[in-house]
Formats: sequence, C-alpha cells, structure tokens
Amino acid sequence: MKKYLLLFLFISIVNSYAGPPTNKNINIERMIGNFNNWLSKNGHSQYLEKIESEKCKSFDKGDTNWYYNNCYQTKYKNKLDINIYTDRGTEIPHKARPNDDTLLFYAFDYIEDYKSNKKFLISPSKNPYKFESNLIEDKDVKKEITRKKSPLLSYLLFEDDKIIIDEITPKDKFGIVFQNDTQWVSHSVGKSFVSYITGHAICGGYIDSVDSQLNDWAVLKDTLYEDQKLIDILNMSSGDQKHVSERDGLIKSGRWFNTHRIKSFAENELKGTKKSNKKYNYHGLNTNIIFNYVIHKTGDDFKNLMNNIFQDKAKIGNDVWFVYANSQGVQTNDARYTFFLTRYDYLRVAKAIMDDWNNDTCVGKYLKTVNEKRINKNKKEYKKTQIDNYTRSYGGQFHLNMVGGKNRNILGMDGYGGQQIVIDLDNSKIIVINSVHYGYNWNKIVHKKIK
Repeated sequence: MKKYLLLFLFISIVNSYAGPPTNKNINIERMIGNFNNWLSKNGHSQYLEKIESEKCKSFDKGDTNWYYNNCYQTKYKNKLDINIYTDRGTEIPHKARPNDDTLLFYAFDYIEDYKSNKKFLISPSKNPYKFESNLIEDKDVKKEITRKKSPLLSYLLFEDDKIIIDEITPKDKFGIVFQNDTQWVSHSVGKSFVSYITGHAICGGYIDSVDSQLNDWAVLKDTLYEDQKLIDILNMSSGDQKHVSERDGLIKSGRWFNTHRIKSFAENELKGTKKSNKKYNYHGLNTNIIFNYVIHKTGDDFKNLMNNIFQDKAKIGNDVWFVYANSQGVQTNDARYTFFLTRYDYLRVAKAIMDDWNNDTCVGKYLKTVNEKRINKNKKEYKKTQIDNYTRSYGGQFHLNMVGGKNRNILGMDGYGGQQIVIDLDNSKIIVINSVHYGYNWNKIVHKKIK
C-alpha cells in the first residue's frame, strides 16, 4: 500500500468551470487547470480553495475505496472571477474590457500558450546594454498601470539616451506572472522585427534590394507571390486580397497563417493563384513569407545574422526567441513572426533601430528606403487608440505618418492586445508598452507623450 501511495500520490489541480462536456469546455478546463496548477506550485494559494468530495469523506484515508476514488488527489477550485472568451478561439475580443482576474489569467495563458511550439533561441549578449535612468513620476502613467481593469504590464519612456519613465505592473495586480525577466509575446510587433532582420539580410548581401523578386524560392512557385517584389510584400500590398485576410486567414479554407507551413498553403489554397491590383491588405502571411524567405536566402548563416542583430547590436540582456508554426518539427519554411522578449530587451531592440536610422548605417538607409516607399492605408477614420489606428501610411512592416505628425519621422509597431513600440526618430524618443489587452488610455500615455 505504501508503494502504491508513493507511486500515485500527487497533487492534481482542477478548475471550477461548470458547463456541458463539449470539446470547447474540455479545452477551457485544461486552460484553467494549468493556471490553478501553476498557482499552487508557486505559492499563490490565496487564489485557490481546497475542495473535498462528499464521497471521499465517507472513506478512511488509505483504504481501498479511498484510492479507487482518487481521494489521494488534492483538488482545488479557483476563487477568481475569470471569463474565458470562446467566440474566436480563446483570445480576448478586441472590444472586450475584462476584469483584473480575467486579465491575470490571460497574462499567464499568453506566456504558457506557446510552450509547445518549437523555438529559435538567441542567447543573451556577453555585454548587455546597460540603460541609464533619470526617472520622473508621471501621474498619468502611474494611474493607468495601477487602476482596476487596466491591462498594462509595462511602460517605458526612453529619451535622450536615458529611461525617463519606468513603470511595471504591481505585485498585487499582475506581478505574480509578469516581472522584469519575463519574456512577453510580441504579437504583431514582431512583424517590424522581421523587417529589421530583412534589412540586415540585404545589407549582408544575401538579398539584392527591396525591389528583388521572390522568384528564386521554389516554395512560392505557381502562386501569386512567385514574381512579387519584396517591397510589395513588406508593404502588405501584394495583391492577395482575394485569398488572404487578417480576420479569416486563408479565405478558401479558413486555415490560419500562423499555424501551418507556407509550403502547405502554396500547394493547396494558393496553387495557381494570380495577384490582383496592389492595395493595402494587412495580414500575417505576408510577414511569414518575408521571414522564411530571409531564412532561405541566408541559409547556414541565419543564426550568425540573428546573433549579430540581437547580441552584438541590440545587446540583449536575456534570452530572445521566436516560434515556429509547426510544433512537430522545425522546417525551413514555418517560422512565424511571434517573438518573446523581456521589457528591457524590447527597448534595446527599439534603440538599435533608432541608432541605425540616426547614424545612417546601411540598415538605417534600408529603414529610410521603406519609409520613402510607404503606401497609403486609405483609412476612412483615425482613432487615438493605438498607433495602427492613428497612422495614415504603412511601409516595410511599420506604421508610418502619424496623424498630426506632419513631416515627422515616427516609426510605429503595433501588436494584438495593445503591444506598442513608437519611435520618434527626430527627437530620439521611444515608448515601449507591454499589455495583456487593449483598453488603456493610448492617447494620454502614448500620443500626447510623442506629440
């Protein structure tokens, strides 16, 4: 009996979600169960309540019935008021404004969600860039990051080579899952990173220019992308609007561009397709094509290229990685633009981009070229809610031409859930925001600070 106990005794954390046993609910149970398990293992039992079944109370501890009914498992239910959204996957809908308990859960889940993906890892620099600070307390930012229902995790304002504002979510808010060394998901901010990597590939001689055609990559043969110029894909103007959208993925099948290989799309939904007239059509497949094209062109030098960018130039202080769409194995055409960095490493990369621009390096000239070749988004209205919604143009995977910015050079990076990097190149100012979701006052803590 003791051997049996040693073999099977463990803690099993279960959730308190009640609902019909559909596949969707089983997934939800797993999600909350993983969260509860993490809370228990990391000493956050204040969020959990121990439960014991009525049946187990009738058995003597250690007898056959006690073991047979799994009474040796310690079970908990979650005391938090968590709402899991299931309309489109399990992500929080754009317009939703969840409570703090739900945001805490999603902060954990967004970190855990990608653990099954294969990763390309970049180790820290041997000489990480050390920031200097001249901190001020900004009441607007402080209020925003501490208020109830605020999704903000981190806010950094860098100006004149110093960090001026440095705020991170409090320990009693989301601080149990997000700290200075937490690698947070980039979402579509990673699209701009892919562009920056592309600039280095061009400057390294692996790709001729932004006007190079992609007809030297067999994966794209007999698809609308085969004869495309790189700049058109960088600008989200590849004439693919009949076949791909940000909302629906591959229109013909509904397959999502971040979870399948480009080769699979090329051999199925995109086979025999022809491009339409060029127009702005924002979606992630363009970026994944660019990224995997760079990997194809750099070959065995790709790792050295990445180390040069992140270790030698940005001088990252922690591990950085991106993930692959195909969790079963790393292929040469299934990299995706989803990166993971710490809050300070996001700033380090942003500073490297700004330094390249200001020092007019080869990569700086690339950034200026894609800025000059930008296209109009043709938006009908502009909202002060994020840099995507308040810029008129798009070029080289950057949001450009901020409303009211006249001729100022401002590079915007925008990701799902409110991830923001805004670089005011003319005034050497950078704002970096990590967030669980939208819903913070972008106008007050980003636009007005840049304006």
